[in-house]
Amino acid sequence: LISSAKWLQLHGLKRNKLSLSQILSQIGFQHRKDYVTSLGKLVASRYADGLFPQYKRAQDGSVHNLTAKKELILHFVDCLMRAIELYEQRMEWLTSESRQIFGVIQEPCIVIVLDFGTVAPTEFDLCRDALSMVLEEQVTQIAKFNLIWATQDLMKWQQKPTPVSEHSVKSAVTWLWKLDHPTAASHIDSAEALLEAMSDEAVSS
Repeated sequence: LISSAKWLQLHGLKRNKLSLSQILSQIGFQHRKDYVTSLGKLVASRYADGLFPQYKRAQDGSVHNLTAKKELILHFVDCLMRAIELYEQRMEWLTSESRQIFGVIQEPCIVIVLDFGTVAPTEFDLCRDALSMVLEEQVTQIAKFNLIWATQDLMKWQQKPTPVSEHSVKSAVTWLWKLDHPTAASHIDSAEALLEAMSDEAVSS
């Protein structure tokens, strides 16, 4: 798993200089004002008026004279379209499968606290399906993990976070599917499970 910033860097978008300021600096120049002592005020040069197409930035009101030929403009259009395609691919990945429910897990050592509340048996199975998916898709990419079930008698899959391996993930999924349909957990049970999860200094999330 990699951060969005790292992902963009790997795809070369930062090197392509595709921010508005960077593009404007390559296709034209800023229309400048200078202080005229005799007039006692800032005066903009007029020689470029009507000579170049101009673009006014909404952010700061600065005006840029555009001097680039059509070929260069089309080159940047192509670069921007490719960048948009990569962003769309990234967003599709970020909002698919287990990431749609749990987000992207980036921390190296995590504990998942299970609080099923008073869900119906069919919903309980859906919850376990979702948790199995996050274990198999995302937890396999980190270092250590554990599961704690918030019940009156706190239940842990392991006493402390366990190194991730094919065997440990399969073991956790098996443990998950052996849980009995829950009775309601109180707020105290949930709080105790969270406190227990974070009591280990190695746990980062």
